[in-house]
Amino acid sequence: MKKLMAFLLIAALTLSLVSCANSSKNTTAGNSNKATQSSDNTNGSAAKSNSSSGTSNSLEKIKKAGVIVMGTSADFPPYESHQLINGEDKIVGFDVDIAQAVADGLGVKLDIEDMKFDGLIAALQAGKIDMIVAGMTPTPERAKSVDFSDLYYIGKQVLVVKKDNNSIKTVDDLKGKKLDAQLGTTSEKAARSIKGVTVIPIDKVSTEIMEVKTGKVDGVVVEKTVAEAYLKENPDLKIVEIPEIKSEEGSAIAVRKGDKALLNEINKILKQLKDSGEYDKLIEKWFKQ
Repeated sequence: MKKLMAFLLIAALTLSLVSCANSSKNTTAGNSNKATQSSDNTNGSAAKSNSSSGTSNSLEKIKKAGVIVMGTSADFPPYESHQLINGEDKIVGFDVDIAQAVADGLGVKLDIEDMKFDGLIAALQAGKIDMIVAGMTPTPERAKSVDFSDLYYIGKQVLVVKKDNNSIKTVDDLKGKKLDAQLGTTSEKAARSIKGVTVIPIDKVSTEIMEVKTGKVDGVVVEKTVAEAYLKENPDLKIVEIPEIKSEEGSAIAVRKGDKALLNEINKILKQLKDSGEYDKLIEKWFKQ
């Protein structure tokens, strides 16, 4: 009987020890899993930290790569447009020369990415381009998403209509009319400020000009220097200056939010460009021909 009791006591003790060992193993494994999760979270935080600090060292990355990428919408002469030069399609214009001056000042090459105007800010935020140089006006709404340089040009909005259109002379004549304006631009904003008109946002200014010529719309609201450039190739069109839409707007270079090092360098280069007299030469080259 005593032997039986002793045997049962030993068996119970053995089961208890095994149970404790398993419990200890499970606890250790659980802690190990938590440690792994903690490590993963730490790595995630590090990635976020690197991402958030990406703008702070973009200037360093640009110089290391030896190239700065300009985003633009090349249908906006004389700011930027496609031209066939020596049989090769090139993007040229006032903005391109401004961007080239920035690249030269940084000691790097200039690459140009041509895209829709309303996609430029998203491309900048995604890191596909380093700066936007596209006759862009630094509005408060845009300033929530990007940082802007000092203004490098001041322009104004006008209306382009058919040359034989003598029915539009004042803002009152626009009531009931259809007007094109480039999507996401200050031209669209100016057009929408006119009461009684239907505004049709279009991606490309070249498309807008064609719609006026074919009679699909009554006119196009566009920046004056751009209008003058298109009129050189389209003598059947004319400019009508209406005070209510003749708002003066400035153009600035956009960089990613918080990209202070690059922004400071751009502002420094723009100032040097103006102080040296080179800026006046560019104005003469593109706006006073």
